[in-house]
This record gives sequence, structure tokens and C-alpha cells, in this order.
Amino acid sequence: MALVGRRDGRNFGYGRQLSYAGPQALKDLFGGGHYGTVKAHSDRWQAFVHWCRSADGPGFNDARQIDRQTLLEYAGHLRHQVQQGTLSISTAQNRLSSVNRTMVALRGDSFVKVPSPSKALGIQRTSVRTLVPQGQDREQVKRIVQVLCEQKQPRVAAIALLARETGMRLREAILADLPRLQLEAEQLGRINIQDGTKGGRSGASAPRWIKVNDHIRNALAIAQQFSPCGSRNLLAPGESYVEFMYESVRPARDQLQKHGLKGFHELRASYACERYEQLTGHAAPINLGSCSRQDWSVDHKARRQISHELGHGRIDVISAYIGGRG
Repeated sequence: MALVGRRDGRNFGYGRQLSYAGPQALKDLFGGGHYGTVKAHSDRWQAFVHWCRSADGPGFNDARQIDRQTLLEYAGHLRHQVQQGTLSISTAQNRLSSVNRTMVALRGDSFVKVPSPSKALGIQRTSVRTLVPQGQDREQVKRIVQVLCEQKQPRVAAIALLARETGMRLREAILADLPRLQLEAEQLGRINIQDGTKGGRSGASAPRWIKVNDHIRNALAIAQQFSPCGSRNLLAPGESYVEFMYESVRPARDQLQKHGLKGFHELRASYACERYEQLTGHAAPINLGSCSRQDWSVDHKARRQISHELGHGRIDVISAYIGGRG
């Protein structure tokens, strides 16, 4: 455990320096894993610490001094940076969200946090896709899979297929429980994406069912074929997620880009566009489709369904995948 003193001591027992205490508490919160998440939260926490120590900040070096008013003042500081054009809306929201998460880790409760970073900032993140997603053509994806296999990167090829056919995030594709998914596909005709999901959205409280078709069955079969012996997912026994990312996934990105695919997220967007057309009978807005005014209810229903399938809690996020409403 990273706790270095009594839980009621300075920085809730995590040392004398605010800059040190936050990352240590996050490591405890995530059980020593989730390195990428801990690193991201820690980096944003350091920005908060820098503000605390600045002339504009409260001068705190002990998390016990931080209350909700402190966080609201920090939100005001971030809002000013966004208005000045020195910080993006998404970065500001992420920084405030990470301070929330770190305070929970330090305190062990949720009493000091900003309930809604977007409302506290007084700005709403808006992101509407303006470029057609790459990877909608399955022949292009097939070529990429072939190249990755030739480059001895079959597991990365499996990730690409899972992302394109199920809309999984990169982490979800890597950590997917393949035997379970195959069993669900065979017995139920649908699969429940639960492993590696974002923001704790897993378990019975957050089912994420997707209807199975032949493309999904093929992607699952190939992923199972390339799954290392003794593993239920695409990680080898004893191999960490971070190791796999650095040693296999990141080097393979060059091959993706050489074949016209910016990244795995494009495949997720391609899945969303295809689902939109299946659900509405119209091409996705980004593909120059359009819904007449009387079809707006159909559009809304489709966006809600796709939001659920992609594991998002907000329907407005879907515009980043399929384009905005006409």
C-alpha cells in the first residue's frame, strides 16, 4: 500500500506533498493496475497542484484543506483558460474530472467533488464528425488484417476486426472474454460487451448487448484463433496490457496508417455508421444521408441505440461517430 501515515494525517496519510499524495492514492484506488488511467489522472492532478501553488491559487499543500469551493475556483480558472483560447474544452473537463477522481482516492469518499464538470465550467463539449470514417469498406479492413498477419501481428489484426464488427474500444477488444462471447453468440445470438469497459460500466447493472451477425461470428472466431494458449483474451498469460500496447499495438499503427486507417477508433465509427443505416434505412449523416423532418424520431431512437452499443452514457456523443443531425 502507498499509505505512508495515518489515514487522518496530512494529505490523508499519503505524505507531505500534494503532488506526491495524489498519484499514490490513485495507485491504491486502482489496485496497482490500470497504468494508463493512473498516469492520465496523475498528470492532470499535477496541473491542479501547480494552480494551487500559483499566485491565483489557494496555496494549499494538504488535501485536507481542499473543499468544494476550492474545486469551483479551479473550474473558474479553467474556464478562463478556455475563453482565452489556451485550453480546449475537452482538456478542461478532463482536468476537472481527474481532480474529482483523485480527491475520491485521497479522501476515501465522494464528499468533495464537482458533480458536473461541464456545468461547473459553464461550457459544453461539442464534437461533430466532419470527415467520413475510414474503414467502412470491409475489403480495406481485410487487406489491413492480411498485412498485420504477414507482419506477425495477428492479435492486432484480431483487434481491428473486433473494433470494426462490434464497435469495441481498443481496450475492450484486447480484454474481451472470447470464450464467453462465443458461447453467448452461439446460444443467445447476441453478445454482452463487459470486459475493459470505460468508467466502470460493466456487470449486470450496465449490460451492453449487441445482436450477432456472420461478420461478428467471424471476428470472434479469428480472435479466438489468435488468442495465446492458456488465455481467455488477446493477452498472453503473464503479459500486461501496458506491455502489449507498447510492444505490439503501437508499432502496428504505422501499418494501419500506410493502408489508409488513422487508428482503431475509425473502425468504431465505421461500425456506428453501419448500424445507423441498418436502424434507420438511411445512410449516416456523415455519409451524406439525410432524414426528413418526420424521421427525426427514428434518428433519435437510432442514436440512442448506437450510444448504448458503443458504451456511452450520452446520446450527443454519437455525433462524433456518425455526424450531426441535418
